[in-house]
Amino acid sequence: MATTNDLKNGLVLNLDGQLWTVVEFQHVKPGKGPAFVRTKLKNVQSGKNIDKTFNAGVKVETANVDKRDMQYLYRDGADWVFMDTQSYDQLHISDEVVGDDSRWLLEGQSAVVATHEGQPLYLELPASVELTITYTEPGLQGDRSTGGTKPATLETGAEIQVPLFIENATKVKVDTRDGSYLGRVTG
Repeated sequence: MATTNDLKNGLVLNLDGQLWTVVEFQHVKPGKGPAFVRTKLKNVQSGKNIDKTFNAGVKVETANVDKRDMQYLYRDGADWVFMDTQSYDQLHISDEVVGDDSRWLLEGQSAVVATHEGQPLYLELPASVELTITYTEPGLQGDRSTGGTKPATLETGAEIQVPLFIENATKVKVDTRDGSYLGRVTG
């Protein structure tokens, strides 16, 4: 248990049996009346956002969320198998939990896996990943100076927009939050 004075970004609350992450909070002390805390909460399972206001000092139930560094190993049917890098325990995570993050997952890649009472809740991928382009249309001569883009398919099967001068087998850096091209990887 914690009070609304203990709220901070990233804290997971257990409200009516559902888990909510605090995205934003603001302590408000109006000239008249009692102080309160205005929050923006995100449902851990569904991703739905809500605004909720608490009276200042009210007790709220926090959820014990365990975040561990894990390494993605392989697919097993509809499950994604991750290994805890400390204990070497393997954890099977469903497609629903992995969701859109599957577009950026390669075998051997690290991610932070959040669990609550042994149940996987969500993944936190690094801000960017390096992936190889498996197919893109060839650029035309002279395309190097214009700012146009073209679609490219990555080794994970995801499709992103890249500059016209990028060719097949080029290793690129991709933002995992929005799927945007960040640049070529050299070396």
